[in-house]
Amino acid sequence: MSVPPSTPRRHATYDTTTPIATPQASRAHSSSHIVQASPHYTTTRRHSLYGTEDRIILDPGSHIWKVGFSGEGKPREVSYADKDTGSPLWTLNRAPDLIDREEEDRLLEARLQTSLRAVFHDSLLTDPKSRKIIILETPLLPLHIKDMFARILFNNLQVPSISFASSHLLALLAAGRVTGLVLDCGHLESTALPIYSSRPLFPHLRTTPLAGSRLSSHLKALLLLFGTYHPPIQSLSAPATQYAPASARATRVPEELLTDTLVEELKTRCCFVGETIDLDVRIASAAAFEEPGTPSSERAMSESGFSGTSGDEGSVDSTSQQTPTSSGFSATAPSQAPSSIGRSPASEGHLQSLANLYTRSSTATDLRIRVEPPPSQQTGTGRGTLLVPGWIRERAAEVLFEGGDVDESSVAEVILDSLLKVPVDLRKSFASGIVIVGGTAMLPGFIPRLHAELVRAISPSLMQGATTPTGKPRRPRPSTHDRYAALRPLIPYFAILNNPAPPSPTTSRASANAGKSPAFTPATMAWIGGSLAGVLKIGGTEVAREKWDAADAQAEPDEDDPMDPLIQTPKPTGWSILPDWTRSPLPNGAPSAKAGPITQPVLNVVVSSPPQATAVGA
Repeated sequence: MSVPPSTPRRHATYDTTTPIATPQASRAHSSSHIVQASPHYTTTRRHSLYGTEDRIILDPGSHIWKVGFSGEGKPREVSYADKDTGSPLWTLNRAPDLIDREEEDRLLEARLQTSLRAVFHDSLLTDPKSRKIIILETPLLPLHIKDMFARILFNNLQVPSISFASSHLLALLAAGRVTGLVLDCGHLESTALPIYSSRPLFPHLRTTPLAGSRLSSHLKALLLLFGTYHPPIQSLSAPATQYAPASARATRVPEELLTDTLVEELKTRCCFVGETIDLDVRIASAAAFEEPGTPSSERAMSESGFSGTSGDEGSVDSTSQQTPTSSGFSATAPSQAPSSIGRSPASEGHLQSLANLYTRSSTATDLRIRVEPPPSQQTGTGRGTLLVPGWIRERAAEVLFEGGDVDESSVAEVILDSLLKVPVDLRKSFASGIVIVGGTAMLPGFIPRLHAELVRAISPSLMQGATTPTGKPRRPRPSTHDRYAALRPLIPYFAILNNPAPPSPTTSRASANAGKSPAFTPATMAWIGGSLAGVLKIGGTEVAREKWDAADAQAEPDEDDPMDPLIQTPKPTGWSILPDWTRSPLPNGAPSAKAGPITQPVLNVVVSSPPQATAVGA
């Protein structure tokens, strides 16, 4: 049977004389044909000795983790560090006893291993053996936690290399700057770090524990003091005319009702930062409520006193009945008020006066949230109602701006304290290039309020505008209590790069910087900088797995040495090879003027930089 002429012959498919165009040849000759490696960005997939060149960017906070690939514009997943419980992996406190501390470290290592395996196998769906890792670290991350990360990634997951990069530096890189002052307001602490020409000035770092965890505890204390809870009705079989009104069923908020999950949801979805209240109005309101004989220590109590009462709410009877007052709060009836509140009448009156002040100045609406009753009160039908006053939503973040004692500076004070430590000739550059990052900075109105607090903290006081007896204006003199008098000339130059609502600038430098950062959210700016650093291969000091294995072999104790008392507890491997700015020498900067002339064979040049310039290289 003959084959029709229109039918192609089968041997034409295997004709070796006709060249076959391969994808590599077509890609080399035609620039329009590009094989994309990811739908998120238009770059080809590159390969290296270990595997795929696209690195994994890991931002492991104590509470929230952000993971993804380099070159992408946003993380693949943002989740809790511990997905099962939602609690932070580590805190600022460690057990003082050595045995208890070792037990905490073993538990932390097990939880870290579970979280890191979920990153590769559940979130990114990739092989860890072919991916280099860039870990974003804060300057105060403990070295034993870094050692745990490296041990798990190298020994358990077999990653080829790890790079530890500064989150402050990468956040500034995402803002398009190499010089500036970065404030990272996270969950455990708020840290301000100046960076000059991509060099972090670690000796000028300032930190405060006023951050997301303190805001959560403060919000919980406010709800326990001034919130209202309406439990569900006891039965649905009674006639509607016999139902007790909501005001009669109102009680104090039970402490077991405010779980960490509920407080976190209230903080992220309902709270915002209000504008600054005039100090004269606050003083007048407090003076109007003061009673004769009130101690001065009680009068000077700031708004942060709400947090100081958080340990006493557990003694409040959650079943005590309350009646609404004219101010809109649910006040406890005098006959049923508990006697073990633990606060003096003056302290209670001051808290109530501040609550009245915030109520008059607040325009936020009250929220009614349907919540599950606590286990001890699940005797009714349905869910209860939690009434959140509007002023609590607006003024819960005041604890971040009020500050506490010397060890608990406000978020504005840590920036100003860092500016006081830097060289004088660099203060203007840092003040006009401030970047605010972190999850707590995501609160609406946080960044504009921070700018207002910076200006208010260093503004001249009212006493400096007085005149002398001769009628001439009195020259302002910095007093011993005026800490930020030296920063007063910087008021026109303050500019926050990622300020969504910058004020009207007064100088050209402020107008060129305020609000000019790319529109990235403060919580992801550090990760985006790490994504950019991974593409440019500038992700910090890289530790290869071969170097880790060699250091791990050297760290094994010698069993034949009877003089070694620490045979059973060898020193961690990471203490010798992991980068740590507190132990390794800092890079050299500008030479000091006190060092004398620079020895050169031909030229004799004397560097006339000020003595403060030594801090640039510090």
